[in-house]
Formats: sequence, C-alpha cells, structure tokens
Amino acid sequence: MKYKIHSYRHGEIILHEATFLPIYNEVLSVLDGISEQDLIDRHNSLTGSKMSLSTAINQLLKERFIGLNWQEESPIFQDTDYESEKHWRLDFAKVPLSIEVAFNHGEAIAWNLLKPVLASELNHVQKAIQTEIGIVIVATKAMKEAGAFDGAVGEYEKFLRYLKPLSSVLTVPMVIIGLEAPETFKVQKVLTDGRNSGNIVML
Repeated sequence: MKYKIHSYRHGEIILHEATFLPIYNEVLSVLDGISEQDLIDRHNSLTGSKMSLSTAINQLLKERFIGLNWQEESPIFQDTDYESEKHWRLDFAKVPLSIEVAFNHGEAIAWNLLKPVLASELNHVQKAIQTEIGIVIVATKAMKEAGAFDGAVGEYEKFLRYLKPLSSVLTVPMVIIGLEAPETFKVQKVLTDGRNSGNIVML
C-alpha cells in the first residue's frame, strides 16, 4: 500500500535512530508488503457484508503483524479493572512501539490519539506495557472515497487537525500514517437484496 507520513513531536526522526529503526522498519515492511492485488483478493474472499476495504486491510495488517510477533490487543494496564476492557487495549504493540489502526467514527479520533500516550507515559494505574512512541494508521480522505468507507470514519487529514489543540495532552512522539487510495481499482457501493455491499471496479 502507498501511504503518507506525518511526524508529531519529531516521531519519525526518533524512529530512525538505531534503537528504534529495526522495529519501525517492520511496520513499514508490513505496509509496503500489502499489494493492491492482496487487497482485491482479500476483499473478494470475504463473506457477508463487505462494503468497504476496511475489513480486508484490518485482516491483512493483523496477520502480518502477528507474523512478526507483535502482540495483538495488548492491554495498556495490568489492573484487572481495566485490562479486560477493549477500549483500554492497543491494536498492536511491541516494545517500544504501540500501534492503533483507526477506521472508526471520527468522534473517536481524540481517543485513538490518546491511547499511545497512555501506553508511553507513567500512570497511576499499574501498566501492562511501557512503550515510548505511538503509530496511528488511518485512511486518507482519498482512501475513504475509493475504498467505500463510511462517511463518518475519521480520516488522516482530520487526525492532523486534532494534533494542535491536543498538543498539551499528546505528550509523546507519534507518527500518523495515512493510507492512500488504490491506483488500480476502487470499491463501488451496491445495494443487493436490501443490503449494501462493495464491488471491486478496476480502473
């Protein structure tokens, strides 16, 4: 997949330091290794409702990060009051990085940005993992349109607008990665038997 990168609090500069670069390269290799044909094949293999590319992307990212020994659904806190609840979990983690894949409603943007901060800052609640830098993977506006994402999904451009007003809260370095639209196909919404689905249309 093609993508654009926004560095927050010098996140990308830090990720190119010797301590972080090998694990950062794992993240980039996962993204670089997902071809447009991979997306088409996975989307077409899905059964049931499959309107947007989000499920295909999520599945491919999950398989490939787990294949590199990233921890899926990593709890941020060790306290039993928090560790079992999904919203206190990271999508993926491997010390010293935490990753959120955010294809959810735009109202969750602040929370998606805050979770890597919780994982990287000291806290009054006992931590289950201690990371240092966060990576947030989101869809660009162009990917939302070409991939038939729900219009309410928070896109890359909107994530970037949140960084300035939240700067006093978002205290750790981060990299925001915006997934670009495919160049060879798009997903077209169709209504079949009263249900929306998405068909691959080659360009």
